[in-house]
Amino acid sequence: MNEVVKVERHDAIAIIKINNPPVNALSAAVRQGIAAAIRSVSADPEVKGVVLACEGRTFVAGADITEFGKPPQSPGLGEVIAGIENCPKPVVAAIHGTALGGGLELALGCHFRVATKDARMGLPEVKLGLLPGAGGTQRLPRAVGPELGVKMVVTGDPIGAAEALKNGLIEEIVEGPASGAEAFMRKAIAEKRPLRKLRDDDSKLAAARADRKIFTDAAAAANKKNRGMDAPLACAEAVSWTLDVPFDEALKKERESFVKLVSGDQSKAQRYAFFAEREAAKVSGIPDGTKARPVERVAVLGAGTMGGGIAMSFVNAGIPVTIIETGEEPLNRGLGIIRKNYEATAARGGMPADAVEKRMSLLMGKVGLENVKDADLIIEAVFETMAVKKEVFTALDKHAKPGAVLASNTSYLNVNEIGSVTKRPQDVLGMHFFSPANVMKLCEIVRADKTAPDALMTAVTISKKIAKVPAVVGVCDGFVGNRMLSARSKQSEKLLFEGALPQQVDAVVTKFGIPMGPFAMGDLAGLDIGWRSRKDRGIKSEIADALCEAGRFGQKTGKGYYKYEGGSRSPLSDPDVEKLIIDTCARLGLKRRTVSDDEILERMVYPMINEGARILEEGIAARPSDIDVVWLYGYGWPVYRGGPMFYADQVGLKHIADRLSFYAKQNNDPSLEPAPLLKRLAAEGKTFASLAAKAA
Repeated sequence: MNEVVKVERHDAIAIIKINNPPVNALSAAVRQGIAAAIRSVSADPEVKGVVLACEGRTFVAGADITEFGKPPQSPGLGEVIAGIENCPKPVVAAIHGTALGGGLELALGCHFRVATKDARMGLPEVKLGLLPGAGGTQRLPRAVGPELGVKMVVTGDPIGAAEALKNGLIEEIVEGPASGAEAFMRKAIAEKRPLRKLRDDDSKLAAARADRKIFTDAAAAANKKNRGMDAPLACAEAVSWTLDVPFDEALKKERESFVKLVSGDQSKAQRYAFFAEREAAKVSGIPDGTKARPVERVAVLGAGTMGGGIAMSFVNAGIPVTIIETGEEPLNRGLGIIRKNYEATAARGGMPADAVEKRMSLLMGKVGLENVKDADLIIEAVFETMAVKKEVFTALDKHAKPGAVLASNTSYLNVNEIGSVTKRPQDVLGMHFFSPANVMKLCEIVRADKTAPDALMTAVTISKKIAKVPAVVGVCDGFVGNRMLSARSKQSEKLLFEGALPQQVDAVVTKFGIPMGPFAMGDLAGLDIGWRSRKDRGIKSEIADALCEAGRFGQKTGKGYYKYEGGSRSPLSDPDVEKLIIDTCARLGLKRRTVSDDEILERMVYPMINEGARILEEGIAARPSDIDVVWLYGYGWPVYRGGPMFYADQVGLKHIADRLSFYAKQNNDPSLEPAPLLKRLAAEGKTFASLAAKAA
């Protein structure tokens, strides 16, 4: 035994306790301690039964991810689990908190499992581009059946104790994990229960072995949303081995598949994203000991799509919200839409039926800005024009209580200028949510020049509390996400003038892994929004403006860059749009050409990377990984590509700089010239990641 694993004796019952805070990760020391403890209790004739339990807030919540990519240390987890499984004394896992990944695999090696009622169990390795590598793909289906087994392994989503009990993953739900497990073990000894080794129990596999379609249908359903990803397919294949490959051979194949995935680009990208998300919450420039201000009530200004979604995000986390509108009609309409959204979620089983009223009870609708007076955090979600924002913040200055954080949901406007109309610029910042705000995970937090450290900490802390991923950025036009998106948008429009069509550009972008191309996304958001914004800023966009002038605002009007028939959201190519593009080019004297898919991809992605380099140079983002977090959680960048800056490092910065220089000359477009930082890193053979390493 060692410091992280100890053994207690309660007469004939040995309690093996793991204590490796904060989540009892399966480090080498923990594995060594468990293996030694199992050897000890196996050899002790006075021990009749064993409880495997954990100190702290959770059972083992996974492997030690910091060991990935390093030389393996003995014993491996598979060896530890085999030792438990082969222990001649009955072993029960006492699960509380979460048993995830290697933690659940450890529990599956025990002969029995019990759990507290709030425990959750799962194998989330797929979310890191991996599969369970210590027998999870073989033992879990034997415990719960191959249908639920493949669903859990392929999606990585955990299940609760009630579902685990129903499906045979655990034997009992207990009160105290260790004491409940000890009571269970005494009963099992008294009843002389046989040791259940999952490796030898094929009883739940019989039906799928007789009818393979049972498994293939379940695997297909689990893989429905995993386009382009390697790990989910590998997970499904590994679970399928339970049906036709001997256990020991399947374990060997599972390990080989794990090793292949862990060295692949997709898993490297997904593991990078995992750490990038956690790194983003570490904000530079905040003095040690700075605490967030308390937030007991939030006010949201605007009950439209964005305001309603923001309000739902807080209500979902149990935080009371006052949603404020300018009149009864828009207020009631907004509240009605929120209620319908909750009722629809409850109807499809996404939340308990009684949760609808509980959540609506946390939502109070009011007319008039004076109703912000009790709010600790006020978020405006009004029209995206500076004049309107200034008018709202001038009023907030009069009505908000001292110390309230005043946040703008602006997507590109200058937060310094917005804050300048108040007498409390230290309380003003941006909290840019993404639509639909109750679904999208990102909150781009904009630190203005005068934002106080505790106000910034409040925004970061509350974002995490409502299950958002916070990314702190500086003030510039469009901040990080929309500034980079603007670089892409310019190229997508230019491609139309040069010879491409919307459907070709969108097809290239979606093949890359982004859920929607720029033109389908424009139709979804509403082309009139950009049209109004351009008018406000005196900007013209020939093709987009022509579509709007023809009343083609996108999905809401059934026509935009595409046509939408019978209320469908599926975009269909429209010959009228092709004619409009060709006629516009002819009117402007532009000669169209054939544009290759390779060029489209490079011009959709490389200018964004270039803009990211400028953002880093200007200090708008603190780290390349913060930029990646914005794109991963706000814009649907495929997680298996790690984010634009990570992707750039994978492709090679010299190649990207060279291609940008080529397109700058080909298209007489100086904006495509490589940014100084990109040029320097490319010339030195370095990566964006080297900047983060240097800063650390």
